[in-house]
Amino acid sequence: MVAYTSTVTSTGGRNGHIESEDGLLSTDVAMPTAMGGTGTATNPEQLFAGGFAACFGSAVMGVAKKHKAELKDDDVKVVATVGIGQNATGGFELTLKLDVEIAGVDQSTAESIAASAHKVCPYSNATRGNIDVDVTAKAV
Repeated sequence: MVAYTSTVTSTGGRNGHIESEDGLLSTDVAMPTAMGGTGTATNPEQLFAGGFAACFGSAVMGVAKKHKAELKDDDVKVVATVGIGQNATGGFELTLKLDVEIAGVDQSTAESIAASAHKVCPYSNATRGNIDVDVTAKAV
């Protein structure tokens, strides 16, 4: 059962503009300089990394309760690093690394929470089998 949908319209591709149906997201996009663009605006990889990091952080906080860890919002930090490059068939593919820091737990618990979050996060489930996601966890 779908609980929420979001619709965003893109005009002009990687050197254009995106806008959500409610107007809360409205920004220009530009190819990064590493790909020959101007780098003067955000790009799809940054947006994907931000969405994945935020969603994964919420998954961490949700599964932490099952591990009897009471976390506050600022106890969890997720750094998502998305890469893009050409694949063997001439197309493009993404890479993804998630560095998760969790305060107030030991290292073993941090690793267990991150592994459990990777099983329930909708972004993890959407990419599973398509993108290798490297998840590391650190107790801080």
